[in-house]
Amino acid sequence: MSVELLVSRKGWASVGAVQSLLRTVFPLLALSALLTAAAPVPDARVKLLEAMSAELARNHQQLKMQNHEPPYFMSYQLKDYEQHAISARYGALFMDDGYRERKLYVDVRVGDYDFDSSVAEGLEFSFSTKGTSYVSRKEGPLDDSPLALRTSLWLITDEKYKSALFQYLKKKGEDVYAVEDPKRPPSFTREKPVKHVDPPVEAPFDRERWVKVARDVSARFNAHPELFDSEVRVTKDKVTRLFVSSEGSRIITEETLYGLHVSAVTRAPDGQLLDNSRNFYVPTEAGLPDVARLNKAADDVIQELLALRAAPAIDPYTGPAILAPEAAGVLFHEAVGHRLEGDRQEGDNEGKTFKGQVGKQVLPSFISIHDDPTRRVLQNEPLNGYYLFDEEGVRGQRVTLVEKGVLRNYLQGRRPVEGFLQSNGHGRSQGNLKPVARMANLMVESTNGVSDAELKKRLIAEAKRQGKPFGLIIRDITGGNTNTSGYGYQAFKGVPRMVYRVDVKTGKETLVRGVEIVGTPLSAVNRILASGQKSGVFNGFCGAESGNVPVSTVAPAMLLQELELQRTMEGKDRPPILTSPAALESPAAKP
Repeated sequence: MSVELLVSRKGWASVGAVQSLLRTVFPLLALSALLTAAAPVPDARVKLLEAMSAELARNHQQLKMQNHEPPYFMSYQLKDYEQHAISARYGALFMDDGYRERKLYVDVRVGDYDFDSSVAEGLEFSFSTKGTSYVSRKEGPLDDSPLALRTSLWLITDEKYKSALFQYLKKKGEDVYAVEDPKRPPSFTREKPVKHVDPPVEAPFDRERWVKVARDVSARFNAHPELFDSEVRVTKDKVTRLFVSSEGSRIITEETLYGLHVSAVTRAPDGQLLDNSRNFYVPTEAGLPDVARLNKAADDVIQELLALRAAPAIDPYTGPAILAPEAAGVLFHEAVGHRLEGDRQEGDNEGKTFKGQVGKQVLPSFISIHDDPTRRVLQNEPLNGYYLFDEEGVRGQRVTLVEKGVLRNYLQGRRPVEGFLQSNGHGRSQGNLKPVARMANLMVESTNGVSDAELKKRLIAEAKRQGKPFGLIIRDITGGNTNTSGYGYQAFKGVPRMVYRVDVKTGKETLVRGVEIVGTPLSAVNRILASGQKSGVFNGFCGAESGNVPVSTVAPAMLLQELELQRTMEGKDRPPILTSPAALESPAAKP
C-alpha cells in the first residue's frame, strides 16, 4: 500500500449435477417470494437480482473450456451510485452537479477452496500472451433492463474465466519451483450463504436550501482576503448494492452518506501553504448541521488560519507529545490498523509486521483495539465505517484485534490467514475494485486514562526529565499515510494542523507550524505513557489498493514518551500580488 442454471440437454450426468440443481434452481424459484416477504422491495430491484442470479447460474453450470477446469465459485455484484454535489466559493455557486452510475464486479475462481486461481492484488497477469483481447466494460446499464444487465455480466464473466484459468495454470507451474509450505493457508474461506434485503431508503436532497447555505457560508470568507481560496461543499451519496454468489447468497443493501465540508487555504509570509477545514458526515439529510453551526465552523476555520499565518515555524523535534483524540485515532489507524489487515500477513510484497505475533504482547498492556462495522453511532456521533455486509457478501463483525496489549486477531476478508480460516466481514472495496481486508470503525480503548490537566502535567514532567525546553500538544490533524511494503521502510506519517508548544517552566501554550509526524509504527505506539479519559471520533475515508472506503477511528488522547516531527515541505510560492477584489468591496476599503 504505498497498501453464480440450466440443466444439460443430455440429462442428469452425475450426483454432482443433482446437488448443483438443488443449490441453484430451488433458490431461484423461491427468490422472488423470499425477497417480497422480507421487505416491501421495489420490483426493479427484484427483477435485477433475479437476472443476476439467472446469469450466474447459467455461467456456473455451463462455462467450461475443453480439457480445463470449470469455475468452482462465482459472485456478481452491482453497485448503483447516486450523487449530488453543490459547491460555493466567495459567496457564489461554482458547482451544482449530479451523476448516476452502476458498477459491476465479477469474481470467478478456478480450482478449489484450498488452492485456486486468486493472486494478490496488483499481481494479476493478462490471460492473453499473443495479440490483444477484448476487455469488457465494467459498467452496468442505468436502465432496469434484465437483458442488458445479463449481457454485461456475460461478457465480464467470460473475460474473468479465461483470466482465472491463466492464473491457475501459472500458479500450479510456480509451485514446481517453490518450497512446500505445510502452513500455507487455503486460497478462499468457506462461508455460509446469506439472504438479506434492506427496505428502500429515501435519500432526499433539498437543493435550493443547500445552494443558499453554501453561498451564504462561503461569503463569510470574503471579509478575509488573506485566505485566498475557500469552499463550502454539500454532498449526498447513495449506494444500492445487489450481490449474488454460487454459494447461494442473495443480498440487497442501501446506504446513504451526506457530507458538508468547509475549507480554506492561505499562505504564511514565508510561503508555506496552510489549509484548514471542518467536515461533517451523517447518514441522513436531517442530521447535517444547521446554519448557526456552519457559521461557527467557518469562523473557526478563519480564526485558526489567521493564527497559523502569524505562528512561528519550528525546527524538527523529537520528544514527548500529547495527541488529541482525533490525532491519536489517526496514529493507530496508520501505524497499527493497516498492519493488522489480513491480506498484509500473507502477501509476498508485504512487511508482515504482526505475522506470527498472535498471543504475544505487541502494545502497552493498558491498550485494547477493536474494529466494529456494526456500530452506527457512538456518543451521538455517526460513524462512517458502519455497514451490514462487506463486498464479499459476509456480515460485518466486531473483532477484538488487541486485548490488553496482546494480539488476538486480524481483520479478515475471504483470503485466509494462517490460523484464521474464516472471514470476519472486512473484505471491502470501492466501485468494482477487488475487495481486500480493510478497517471499518477502529476503536482504541485504554485502562490508563487520566484527566486532560493531569495529562498535560505529565507531559511537562516528561519533557523536563528529558531536558527539553518544551513538549508538544497536537490538537488537530488532517490525516496520514503509511507504507506496509516489505520493499520499503516500515514507517507512517501524520499531517498535524494545530500544534502547540508547551513551555515546561510556565505551561504556556504557543501555536506553531511547519512540522509533520513521522516514525516507525512499533516504536511509536510502544512509547505511550498514558491516555486521556474521553474518546473522540475521526470520520473520513481511507485509500488503499481496493479504493477509498468510509472509515472512523475512535480513541482517547495519548501521551507519547517520544514523537518525531520533521519539517514540512517549505513553500516558496509568493502569495497573490494584488489584494483580493473582495477587499475592495469591504466597508473599510470604501472612502
